[in-house]
Amino acid sequence: MWHRRHAPTLAAAVIACLWGLGLALAHWEGHLSGLERMEAPLADLRFLIQGPRPPPSTIAIIAIDDRTVREAGSYPLSRTAMARLVSKLARMKPKVIALDILFVDSGPPDADLALASALREAPTVLAAAGLFERDARRGQAPEQGTLDEIPAAQSLLLPIEALASTSAIGVVNIATDPSGVPRSIPLLLRANSRLLPSFPLRTASVAAGSNPAIAQDGVTLGDVSTRTDEGFNLPLRFYGPSGTIRTISASEILNDEVDESAIRHNIIIVGATVAGGGDAFPTPFDPLLPGVEVLATATAHLIEGDGLVRDRRTRLADGVMAVTLPVLLVLLLAWHRSLWGFAMIAAAAAAWIAVTVIGFTHGLWLSASLPLAAAMPPAVLFGAAQLWLDRVRAERLRQQSQTLRSFQPPSLARRLAKDPGFLSTPVRQEAAVVFVDLSGFTGLSEILPLDDTREMLRQFHTLVDREAVQREGVVASFMGDGAMILFGLPDPGSMDACHAVEFCVHLCSRMEEWIATLPDPIASRIGFKIGAHHGVIIASRLGGDSHQHITAIGDTVNVASRLMEVAAFHEADVALSDDLYQVAGSASSIFETGVLDGVVATSIRGRANPISIWLWRRRPVLEKRRAP
Repeated sequence: MWHRRHAPTLAAAVIACLWGLGLALAHWEGHLSGLERMEAPLADLRFLIQGPRPPPSTIAIIAIDDRTVREAGSYPLSRTAMARLVSKLARMKPKVIALDILFVDSGPPDADLALASALREAPTVLAAAGLFERDARRGQAPEQGTLDEIPAAQSLLLPIEALASTSAIGVVNIATDPSGVPRSIPLLLRANSRLLPSFPLRTASVAAGSNPAIAQDGVTLGDVSTRTDEGFNLPLRFYGPSGTIRTISASEILNDEVDESAIRHNIIIVGATVAGGGDAFPTPFDPLLPGVEVLATATAHLIEGDGLVRDRRTRLADGVMAVTLPVLLVLLLAWHRSLWGFAMIAAAAAAWIAVTVIGFTHGLWLSASLPLAAAMPPAVLFGAAQLWLDRVRAERLRQQSQTLRSFQPPSLARRLAKDPGFLSTPVRQEAAVVFVDLSGFTGLSEILPLDDTREMLRQFHTLVDREAVQREGVVASFMGDGAMILFGLPDPGSMDACHAVEFCVHLCSRMEEWIATLPDPIASRIGFKIGAHHGVIIASRLGGDSHQHITAIGDTVNVASRLMEVAAFHEADVALSDDLYQVAGSASSIFETGVLDGVVATSIRGRANPISIWLWRRRPVLEKRRAP
């Protein structure tokens, strides 16, 4: 009688035990990729509950940021600039300088030699990268603890020999989950018959002055031991959002603005944080954490021993709970199917969650999803799926936002992100307006192939955009072979007119240099003209409900556009209004680099009253006519 009464309960308990045991074994062998997807948002939640942590003070990031790129004038930085940066860092006596930059292609020989010489001035580590084939590691899992567990790359991207011979080499590959969040760093990587250490492991070992002792489930550097997960992966324990680890702009080093004490005896990791550089990852604390900070985080774990512990012992604890909790659930339901019974079930689940949260704050990564998936599949799967879908949706919205921002100048994109209603109501304000147009391009486009025509326009647009951004200008629109640039958006400033005249002069110089690089049959038939004016504009959004763009209208805009005709008629490079000249003040002295004529009263087509203008040329008219 007792057996018949309790047989269903026993059978359910056995089935629950076998279900939990199956999940536990799959988790032990690393086969539960679906469960890892559930674990990722729960791990992120525990990061947020724990909150940011203070990073070690012995590690600093030298960031190749927007300021550095703006001052250098190019990205990536030239080998010469990198040599200067490394040399200046070396003189401050750091423990190691690790460069999270791939030098896989040769540069100018003298620049490569300069960088190689700078690398020899201090202990240095250079980045390499492994290239993996999609699905290359699918199939039967290797026996745990063997070298077969180590990720195998199809090929390697290594520094050029001239640089590789000066430094230690480390691989910068990062393991991410399906949503792109970096979860771990493979400490070792195989490629053919070679076995390479990771970039953080190489950096930490050079800084410690000793080779790492690698065991089946961990690595030891000096007296610091760090446990690793399967495949010799080092789990990441983020310190906080971008900039939590001490970050110094490379421009401050190049400009000698940093005290030597900030570098001396520290681990220095050099990498790019420039906006739009692409080397960034979403994390629980920050949607875009620079890759160099991810590598610095892993390096800190190896030096300080403060990373997450997720190894065979924690997986065993997960498995024991995955077997115990479903059996306990069955027994509780069989004992008392009431509010108290469900409350006890919820309390058991909550207790395990509390254990995982407390363990996480102490650096122990116990699985929150495995025991719950074994015990309460419907509830846990639904909750984890909702969190996972939110992450996917947020990632998609971030990508869409980035794509849409590429259709607006950076300064306007930033303003629209902060104030979506910007210029929904038109605004009257002072601004400098500059128009530039290619002369002769229409005729050329009739005879040039379409690809060549597009490439010329691309080069022209790139040149105009670069010069405008450097002087806080906004390219309001590219109109085929012309462009309208505004100085005063998104906010007017006292230097708008100064920036406008500087833009005109520098653009003329860059345009002539560019035209000189074109084939003679094209260069001889093409030119440019620039018109510039200062006054009141109406800045607003124009367009329909489905598409809008930000632009400026008004008499000031019309005059600036017509001044291009005046420049062309007088064979001048720039025709600018006396209003702009006067507001620019001392900045107008930049025109002394060429020939400035004025002031001249000039009629403007379509306008009743003449205006006073200045005409500027980089060279006299006769000299320009004689120029080949």
